[in-house]
Amino acid sequence: MQTLQPVHAATRPDVRVAAFFDVDNTLVPGQAIELRFFRYLWKQGLVGPRDAARSLWYLLRHIPPLSIHPLRERKLYLEGKRPAVIEPLAESFVRSEICPAVASDALAALDSHRRAGHCLALITGSLDFLIAPLAGHLKVDHILAAIPERRGDRYTGQVISPYPYGDGKRHLIESFARATGVNLQHSYAYGDSPGDVDALQSVGHPLVVNPIRGMGRIARREGWRIETWK
Repeated sequence: MQTLQPVHAATRPDVRVAAFFDVDNTLVPGQAIELRFFRYLWKQGLVGPRDAARSLWYLLRHIPPLSIHPLRERKLYLEGKRPAVIEPLAESFVRSEICPAVASDALAALDSHRRAGHCLALITGSLDFLIAPLAGHLKVDHILAAIPERRGDRYTGQVISPYPYGDGKRHLIESFARATGVNLQHSYAYGDSPGDVDALQSVGHPLVVNPIRGMGRIARREGWRIETWK
């Protein structure tokens, strides 16, 4: 049985504590939600080979070796599409395919923080309209997610800065703490990949979950605890 990180209530009533959860492969093990959603849109006939080819061509023109980071900040498959069409499909997709896939250990961790009186937040590079229905299902009040840029009644394919990845996650966590009075030294963060390192370094209680892309090695170097959530 998985032994979860111990969670404690703040020792002083004037200290506000938060728990920041990455989503892809942390709360929801396996493939990224946005990749699953792209496939869902493909089946619905709303994206197709042209969208995939444009993304691949952009990637080949802009990537450092072995990186897909440029595609995180460009959502070419959304460019020119209407939020009024895409977002209702996103809510249906998340409720039917993602909510049931949340790890049982993740649910236990969320509940432990909730009982301790901590402020809960999802922080993820996934799109806000994919994360909002998941947050509602999990009873999490705060979302720090990628916000797709809109112009008129269509997506531009760009993402509004700061993008929640790497140093962007640190920026959003620190801004959230200033706005809400959260004490980061007493707070918790959970993540699975090198893109979460800045977020984990921002808090007093970091935890690595389902490590990928060398994150296990980073965790051991930093002295961070590692857990496997299923």
